[in-house]
Amino acid sequence: MKTTYKTTTKIAALILMFFISISLNSQIDRSKLPEAGPAPKITLETPQEFKLKNGLKVLVVENHKLPRVSYSLRINNKPIVSGDKAGIESLISSMMDNGTTTIPKDKFNEEIDFLGARLSLGVSGGFASTLSKYSNRILELMADAAINPLFSQEEFDKEKAKLLENLKANEKDIDAITTRVGNALSYGTNHPYGEFTTKETVNNVTYNDAVGFYNKHFNPNNAYLVVIGDVKFKSIKKQIKKHFSPWQKTKEAQVDLPVVNANLDNTQINFVDFPNATQSSIYITNNADLKMSDPDYHSALIANNILGGGGEGYLFKNLREEHGYTYGAYSRLSANRYGAGRFSATAKVRNMVTDSAVVEALKEINRIKNEPVNPQTLKDAKAKYVGNFIMSLERPQTIANFALNIKLNNLPEDFYSTYLKKINNVTAEDVKRVANKYIKSENARVLVVGKGSEVIENLEKTGIPIAYFDAYANKVEKPTYQIPLPADITANKVLNAYIAAIGGRENLDKINSVLINAEAELQPGVMMNLEMKKTSKKQFSQEISAMGQSMMKQVFNGETGYMVMRGQRKDMTDDELKKTLATSSPFPEVNYLNQDVTLEKIEKIDGENAYKIKVSNELSSYYSLETGLKIKDEQTTPAGASSIFYSEYQTVSGVKFPFKMGQTMGPRKIDFAIKEIKVNQGVSDVDFN
Repeated sequence: MKTTYKTTTKIAALILMFFISISLNSQIDRSKLPEAGPAPKITLETPQEFKLKNGLKVLVVENHKLPRVSYSLRINNKPIVSGDKAGIESLISSMMDNGTTTIPKDKFNEEIDFLGARLSLGVSGGFASTLSKYSNRILELMADAAINPLFSQEEFDKEKAKLLENLKANEKDIDAITTRVGNALSYGTNHPYGEFTTKETVNNVTYNDAVGFYNKHFNPNNAYLVVIGDVKFKSIKKQIKKHFSPWQKTKEAQVDLPVVNANLDNTQINFVDFPNATQSSIYITNNADLKMSDPDYHSALIANNILGGGGEGYLFKNLREEHGYTYGAYSRLSANRYGAGRFSATAKVRNMVTDSAVVEALKEINRIKNEPVNPQTLKDAKAKYVGNFIMSLERPQTIANFALNIKLNNLPEDFYSTYLKKINNVTAEDVKRVANKYIKSENARVLVVGKGSEVIENLEKTGIPIAYFDAYANKVEKPTYQIPLPADITANKVLNAYIAAIGGRENLDKINSVLINAEAELQPGVMMNLEMKKTSKKQFSQEISAMGQSMMKQVFNGETGYMVMRGQRKDMTDDELKKTLATSSPFPEVNYLNQDVTLEKIEKIDGENAYKIKVSNELSSYYSLETGLKIKDEQTTPAGASSIFYSEYQTVSGVKFPFKMGQTMGPRKIDFAIKEIKVNQGVSDVDFN
């Protein structure tokens, strides 16, 4: 998180430091470097503990600084494989904390709001917080929701439909594909961390399956409840016994965790073709048997922080600052008590530099394994980690997690009180040693999800072997991209087929202006509106707004134009005017017929074969072989590529218009739904002043 300080505060601080330095100058021996101060002393209260007869273990940390209390519930069962019913845990979680068998959903949620409280539950546990004066009531509601959740067939069907819709959206999400394939290849699809949810597995889950799973696995047998805040141990113990004792212990489920997949014998690129990708997702990973109880743990944290912990990391400085390949590059080295730890390094880069980014990322990974870390870099990494650690202590969830970690990972009681001392004791030799032990660049999977037609040829030049997979981690043959063009096809034939498909030249010539209003969800609850106007006189205007505020406006009157962003106006350059003129009419394809456009090849777009026509060095358009309709525009700039996808065509005034436009913005795709199209009305010359 970036913090901005006011200028006056900076000046005041500098003046204060100046006067202090003058007063101390005579006492400082400047021939000696200042010694580092001792690590801040971390004092964590030892939780008071008790256990209910049903197996629920309770940890209580009294903290009377603020009149608040929090409850963290953890169901400490081993991860399980759901197999052909993968997704069942997600369905159960989505139905929990929405009322109980005694309190209807609306009334339950209203009371939570009235108390100014937070309460969330899922199949693996939950969290609640409130003012301490309401501690008993929120505890009662939490227990009721955990023990007596309001499950119904109607709610199950609704949540199932939502999950299926999310899965459908994820089919075109490069992050979802990268995560799914990466987990499946690293752990194996028969491992809880490697299996994934599909439409088929969700449809296999019935309401009775979900209820049965909850009854079997959501139990107090191995559960922990951590209480942090302004409470008295004796009174909270009495309350917990009252509210959680009715929770029935169940028969222990026998779970045998499969062994995770072995690391590869050598470095290998695992490629997933994603034809619509405007950038590549790079995910370099290897499994690592690292646990929090290992002596190497603190050194591993610092090694990873130096490599890819943020803007100061090797990866970030190389891929972003030095080469400008990406907005960010990071790494993670995770510990796991079941022996399923993992190293990963990630970045999203422009298609044209995918191969270079892979080479540079591996170079930085090998650097931390082979070169001693600079003393100042090591010192800075420790300071950053110490600062983040101390700040995290302000959150009750952190203290709860610390208490649980000690129990779940068999850690010594002083693990966190000596944490910073162990961080500060990490040496450059430690960093190099643990990097070689846990970061296996020589056995890494370099998962790349991207547009194969643009990146595979250069990836092959890296000399790293490539294996090909589909979006569900199934091994496939190398994709083929050369679909032969029919001998008699030309760019003008493709354009004329498009004009005929949307209504014909005669109907297009009747249209003098078009007004389009559309909206998209920018984030949950925040809508973005788009208004676009075009005329046959090659006038064009477009405005995007959100929450009643204009975000961007572009106006072109056929000869001159300007752009306004956040209130700042800028006249279009000659190059921008030329580009706008080329696409400003309602149907630019009519103009393309008289321009020097090129039919390049046939490509698959969303599984559909499409002719690619190069309109200019920056713009290419794609037209379906089957329907003749335009399905995509792709704009390429030095900063990267963006695309607009067109679908759901409907007829207005004798002409077909797309009623859905998907706009890619970096890694994100925003779908605009067309709400209104007006032909030959609602537009005048004044709109383009």
